[in-house]
Amino acid sequence: MKKAIVLLSGGMDSAVTLYMARETHECHALIFDYGQKAAKEVLFAQKIAEEAGCAYYMMNISLPWQGSSLLDDERKVSMRPAAGDGKIPDTYVPARNMLFLGYGVSYAEAIGAEAVFIGAQQLDFSGYPDCRDDFFSAFQKAVLLGTKKGRKEGGIRIITPIINKTKKEIVQEGRRLNVPLEHTWSCYLGGESPCGECESCRLRIKAFEEAV
Repeated sequence: MKKAIVLLSGGMDSAVTLYMARETHECHALIFDYGQKAAKEVLFAQKIAEEAGCAYYMMNISLPWQGSSLLDDERKVSMRPAAGDGKIPDTYVPARNMLFLGYGVSYAEAIGAEAVFIGAQQLDFSGYPDCRDDFFSAFQKAVLLGTKKGRKEGGIRIITPIINKTKKEIVQEGRRLNVPLEHTWSCYLGGESPCGECESCRLRIKAFEEAV
């Protein structure tokens, strides 16, 4: 079976992506602790990987320049409703997926994996620029040009299996695949329980309500 790297955050989207990927690939999960306020999502990611029977690697990185309310203790996370108003919210972490994908591609090339899966979606989402299909298409071109495997061996594929699924459809797909969605964490904050008010919580609640 071909190998793949799966970027695993501990959230619903990446968990479903992992279970989709393991249908066709031997999966190696890559988990990032990057100083996020919701640090407990790392524990959820580890649990999901273990329940999926996948090896995982924990990557600790530092973003000392911050630039996001998810990182900066002096900035409050926005509690605005998920309105899809076209604005990029303050929870955007500068170039986060570009960094994560770079590590994923390096990991893939090192162990001979043929793909990197990421659970991004661009329908009912926060509007982040690095969660859109045109970004992933451009990044794919960079991978082909900037890696040995891309130049000589056919390349590493960037796969976004839920990019055009709604949150409702992601919940439905998770149930089909028996993903332990109860063991995922979506809240931007790191409290004892989800806040229920941040944009990520609102999107998750709405998805489960619609997927009944």
